[in-house]
Amino acid sequence: MKNKHVKYRLVHRAGGFTLLEVLMVIGILAILSGVVLSAINPSRQFKIARDSQRTSNVTTILNAVGQNMTDHGGNFVCEGVLVDIPNSTTTLASDGNGNLDIAPCLVPDYVSMLPNDPSMESAYFTDETDYNTGYQITKDVEGRISVMAQGEVGDRQIVVTR
Repeated sequence: MKNKHVKYRLVHRAGGFTLLEVLMVIGILAILSGVVLSAINPSRQFKIARDSQRTSNVTTILNAVGQNMTDHGGNFVCEGVLVDIPNSTTTLASDGNGNLDIAPCLVPDYVSMLPNDPSMESAYFTDETDYNTGYQITKDVEGRISVMAQGEVGDRQIVVTR
């Protein structure tokens, strides 16, 4: 009997991945993207950006009020008439419904236009006679003036006082 040598060939599979390998990679990527998105939280980042804009806006309004008062010996004057800033929280708007119409006192001498709330649908500025800033102003018993906005992060009030 003849010795037969059996030769085994190594079978090389064609390049590519098995279905299980592909599914495992997709699963790992899904978990990683979920972790990254929850860490970044884009909606919260937008809220923080809008709150920063609100802080800048109320500071701009308060600076303009302060400059007006500085120019008039500590009194807030609007078109030559002494105006008393209310002791109760009052919205800065031109509609006359219990709101304080402050634009004629500040625009264009102290600011080019009154800033308005970045996400409030009813807040706008067309000109000095047609606007609603969405911000509020008040004066406390010591005479300090505060300009306020409602923030989005943690529903906190943004207040700048001088």
